[in-house]
Parts: sequence; structure tokens; C-alpha cells
Amino acid sequence: MTVTRMVPLVPADNKELTDLATDLVAKASGLAARLSPALRSSIGDLVRSMNCYYSNLIENHNTTLIDIDRALKDDFAKEPEKRNLQLEAKAHIEVQAMIDRGQGPDHVLSTDFILWLHSEFYSRVPEDMWWVENPQTKERIKMAPGELRARHVQVGMHVPPDPDELSDFLKRFCEAYSANHLSKIDRIVGVAASHHRLTWIHPFLDGNGRVARLFSHALLRELGVGSELWSVSRGLARSVASYKATLQAADEPRRGDLDGRGNLTEAGLVDFCRYFLSTCVDQVNFMGQLLEPSELMNRMEIWTKEEIGAKRLLKGSWPILQLAVMQGEFKRGNAADITGYAERQARTVLNELIAKGYLASPTTRSPVRLAFPPDAVDRWFPRLYQPREV
Repeated sequence: MTVTRMVPLVPADNKELTDLATDLVAKASGLAARLSPALRSSIGDLVRSMNCYYSNLIENHNTTLIDIDRALKDDFAKEPEKRNLQLEAKAHIEVQAMIDRGQGPDHVLSTDFILWLHSEFYSRVPEDMWWVENPQTKERIKMAPGELRARHVQVGMHVPPDPDELSDFLKRFCEAYSANHLSKIDRIVGVAASHHRLTWIHPFLDGNGRVARLFSHALLRELGVGSELWSVSRGLARSVASYKATLQAADEPRRGDLDGRGNLTEAGLVDFCRYFLSTCVDQVNFMGQLLEPSELMNRMEIWTKEEIGAKRLLKGSWPILQLAVMQGEFKRGNAADITGYAERQARTVLNELIAKGYLASPTTRSPVRLAFPPDAVDRWFPRLYQPREV
């Protein structure tokens, strides 16, 4: 068999997909423009944790926000299963942070980048998570981080390429989605198509879904559309039945003379691209509403006043938190100016907010910026963590 088995790689001209990609570009650029760089960085930390939570959920690995937060502080559970899930969550967040900082290989559309994603993730989890069980024979096989599979596999009804063909398929995959003749809008439609085709190639014994989601995040960023402010994984997880069904339907062979000219169904690929791009637009819209500055500050002010009323926070807390939202970060000495308190009293309020995790500052001399402890996330960002459509 040859690489033509996965044709078509990009759907033929389709106005609906072009319109969705165009809408995504416009809305994603608007979202990125509304926040200061420092606040974007803080929100990015929160969204990476959210992305990991939902990506794990797609794998049926349910890790709570509190467990993820503890993992980031190297506070791991004693129970091996729970600890492994925490390490898995931390690994996902660390790899996405590397993507967001541009620390991967130069080009996302390269075999090196795809292998790097798998290697970086699995090198951070315990070796007992490297074992894969063959569902038919129950044989346990140990894989190596960043290495292409050396065995034949079957995923449902789909039989991915043979092991000795994987390098050729990945080479063709990267060439197709980075072709010079593709416009930016074509490339964004290609992100959706490539998400399916990478899972179809199934280059690794395990971790293909997670790698595909990290890959899509990286490719959207490279195209200037994705950012640390939104995550397609939230939408995929909340409609996971549709995600898996449209992925599987796009695996099917061509359905007749009216279904394109390739080996695989073009109609199925179009359906998946429509689903994926619609999910991206939906998630950008959701985060845009959540991050609207006046609404965010209104929610935070109501919450802060309740906490002060319950004597869980000191008076003067709100002006400091408000400054963190408005400026992204500020110098410690500004706390006295903004609260109107004497320097010592203002420092007491500021230190309490840092101690409780609502503000972050690496050292006693560092600038202060907003942080998002689990107990405040639900109130500051309602519905951010909402696993399924209701």
C-alpha cells in the first residue's frame, strides 16, 4: 500500500469550511488583543490546566482541578493510580507550556515535531504508563517515548498503516499540510483535516489522541490563530461522542462516485472539519465572553466582597485584585497607593492575597500578578470546568 491510502488530505473547496476558518481568524485575533501581555500569561497558566483536564477526560482519565493544582506544586497523592494521573496532568501542562514558549523543533509540520511531542510527554510520566495491552491477545507491550510503533495495530474497524510505512506516511502528511500553494484559510481548514489524518496514521502504540490534540494546538499557534487563551480540547471533551463519531466516520473508504476522488471518504472528512472548526469558534466565543474585562471584574468584585464579609479576606483586597486585572502585573509598592492604606497595612493585605494564591510573585521583590487557585476559579470563570454538554 502507498501513501495514497489517506487521500484526500485536504477537502476540495468548501464555502462552509472557508467561512468557519475565516470566522475563527477574526474572533481569535480579537480575543488576543483585549488583554495585557502579563494578564495573558496568567490566563495562559489557567487555560493550560483546563486543557490538560479536558484532554485527560477524553482519555477517560478524570483528574480534578485540585489534584492538578497540587501536581503543579509537586504535591502528589500516595495512591499509585491517583499519583500517576497527577504526573500525567503535569506532563501535559509542561509540554503545552513548551509549545506556548516556542521551545519545540522549528516547524510543527515535521516528523521531528510529532516525535518530540510524544517523547516530551511520555518521558515525564512513570514507566508503568508506557505499557500497552493488546485488546485481542492481552499481550502487554512496552513502548518507548518518541519512537514510532513497530507493530501492526487495529483501531475499531480501522487498520492503520504498517509499521514500515509510517515514515513515508508522516513525510507525505507534513508535505501536504505545508504546501506552498495553500492560502492561510486553506491551512486553517488543514489543521482540522490534519487532526483526523494524524490519528488515522496512528504513529505510536499509545498516546495518539493526546499527541494529535497537542499538535493541533501547536499548529494553530504557528498559524497565528491559536493562543494560550483558548483550548479546542474543552469543546472536544464536552461533545466527546460527536468527536469520536466524526473521527471514526472519516476513517471510512470513499462512498461512491459523488464522494470525491480519493481512497477515503471526502464527505466524512468535510464533516469532521466542520465539527472541529465549529468547536474552535465556539471555544473562542466562550473564552471571549468569560474574559470580557468589565464582566470579569464584576464577578471578582462580588466574590471579594463576600469573602471580606465572611472574614476570609482583609478589607482593601479588592483594589489590589482589580489592579492585577487592569494592569496584568504591578510593583509591590503600588499596593499602598491603590488601597490608600499605610505601607505596612497595605503590605499585610497584599501578602495575604499572595499566601492564599490569588496573587503570585516569585520573590519578595518581584512584580505581582493575578493567579487562579481552585477555590476561586468557579466564581471568577463560571463553566470553565464543565465536562459535558447539558
